[in-house]
Amino acid sequence: MGPFEVMAIAIIAVFGVKAYKEFNNRKASVDNSEVDALKSELVKLQQRVATLETIVTDKSYQLSEQIDRL
Repeated sequence: MGPFEVMAIAIIAVFGVKAYKEFNNRKASVDNSEVDALKSELVKLQQRVATLETIVTDKSYQLSEQIDRL
């Protein structure tokens, strides 16, 4: 292998490493926005579950269920 071939392989390797780093940087920025969206959806779902728990544990709801069973 001659010096030009070694230099060509080194240049290709440098471009490959730079492309890989750029890919990871872009991937990380997309993940952050997706994580934020998922966190806000999680908060909304937790609020809905809390509301449903309040309704189900309400005494009047339980009494209505017992009456319906009879």
